[in-house]
Amino acid sequence: MSGHSKWATTKHKKAVIDGRRAKLFAKLIKNIEVAARLGGPDLDGNPTLYDAVQKGRKSSLPNDNIERAIKRGSGVGADAIEYQNIMYEAYGPNGVAILVECLTDNKNRAAAEVRLAISRNGGNMADPGSVSFQFNRKGVIAVAKNELATEDAILEAVLEVGIDDLEDRGEQFVVTTDPSAMVAVRTALQANNIDYESADVEFVSSMPLQVDAETARKVIKLIDALEDSEEVQNVYSNFDISADVMAELEND
Repeated sequence: MSGHSKWATTKHKKAVIDGRRAKLFAKLIKNIEVAARLGGPDLDGNPTLYDAVQKGRKSSLPNDNIERAIKRGSGVGADAIEYQNIMYEAYGPNGVAILVECLTDNKNRAAAEVRLAISRNGGNMADPGSVSFQFNRKGVIAVAKNELATEDAILEAVLEVGIDDLEDRGEQFVVTTDPSAMVAVRTALQANNIDYESADVEFVSSMPLQVDAETARKVIKLIDALEDSEEVQNVYSNFDISADVMAELEND
């Protein structure tokens, strides 16, 4: 699992507090709109929309915003918008591999913002395929630790469904699974009274790269710059942070 995923666990909790609430909400709304457009407005029949709505609710996105996003996405109303999903590849400081996933109604604007953020923060755009080959789509479910959500309880809950990995990340467990099994795993957890913080299909690198604290700071700065753009939905990387480096960063 990427170091960025570990870092984001803490950073995401601060996102609402540090003045980025509006941009976070805009990205959550886009996710809901696209999910509704692709699979329809029924949460029970559209698991992608269900997860997008759950993510919005857990991030305090108001219900009115959620309902309007579902209507727009499903083509109800005059303000329905068509978004394009675009993936850019790049190299960050010290050759760290980066995938940038955009959801935009203006391809030229998205490309310009991604290129600017990368060039200003020590990175370089990469040719298509030169970075993405090492990433695989995985279902990633984050579960906050509590008396019901223990390692044994999670493993028992998903025993019949099957998962790829269960990782302890301090305050939470992260379950990794095949994307096609993510809904079944999520449902199995809920059936056993185990709540989850998020359930997303992500790109996970098969070639993690250990970095020192200086490189990690540079890569995190680059990722923050990319995520500051409303055109960028997700940023994935192969950089991996050891416990010692993580402790050093948290003391910054």
